[in-house]
Amino acid sequence: MPITRQRTLDYVEFEWGTYVERFKRLPKYEQSKRVKAMGYESFRDMLAHILAWWEEGMVIILAIAEDRPFERKKYDFDVFNAEAVARYKPWEEAEFMAHFEKTRQKMKTDLRSMNEAAYENRRVKAWLNGIIFHHAREHLVAVSRFLVEDMLEDNWATYIEDFNRLDDEKKKEFLSKQGFENFHDLVAHVVGWWEEGVRIIAGILDTPGFTWQSHDADEFNAELVRKYSKWSDNDLFKHYESVREVLLELTVELPDDAFLNKDIEGWLVDDVVSHYDEHPIPA
Repeated sequence: MPITRQRTLDYVEFEWGTYVERFKRLPKYEQSKRVKAMGYESFRDMLAHILAWWEEGMVIILAIAEDRPFERKKYDFDVFNAEAVARYKPWEEAEFMAHFEKTRQKMKTDLRSMNEAAYENRRVKAWLNGIIFHHAREHLVAVSRFLVEDMLEDNWATYIEDFNRLDDEKKKEFLSKQGFENFHDLVAHVVGWWEEGVRIIAGILDTPGFTWQSHDADEFNAELVRKYSKWSDNDLFKHYESVREVLLELTVELPDDAFLNKDIEGWLVDDVVSHYDEHPIPA
């Protein structure tokens, strides 16, 4: 997963810049449900958590970029998160939201001004991944076209290559954690769910009253492994790339209101966003 200046700036602008707006488009009951599912009492508390990590991370990122000393800490994440929520509790709503946006804008300015070499620093990459990239997926309240496209164009585009870069021991360790006997079966599993997602999303768009049957995940996964068991790695990996491009093209061409459709949104989140974090290739 490349972390470059432009990709980072795009996340700050197009993902985080529309984050609050996308959330506010949800029905009130859905807003409450999604925030509570992430372990927060309110959207404001979750924003305080996100904001605090931006503030914390950017101090360190800029210090590294400017070759300045910085305090190295060991974080108790529960304590840090609780303190972040408590710190902003007394703020008036308008004041807090203005500060959230001002911090995002400053972060964009600071990241744009950083020298290119800083984006190659291991610690900078780790902080950027944590507070900007991974946090966008971890606290996804309403999916954006940008995030789905980015995951397909970057994370999933290099997935096979990323696995092949691992040494044999790391490959074995990774597969044992994923519950698959080999990488072929894992790729078959990913491709099969993508194909099902494309079929269902297209059906929802093209056929009024379209319905589908939910799968027993374990049974469907076993069926996918069997389906592709006789395919060579080369053929399967070419098919993976073909289906990825189909899913990307579908995402690009979706009408804006499709992202407000709960079923379409659910398939995009499950197939593209959440699924990646279920099977992440180790760095």
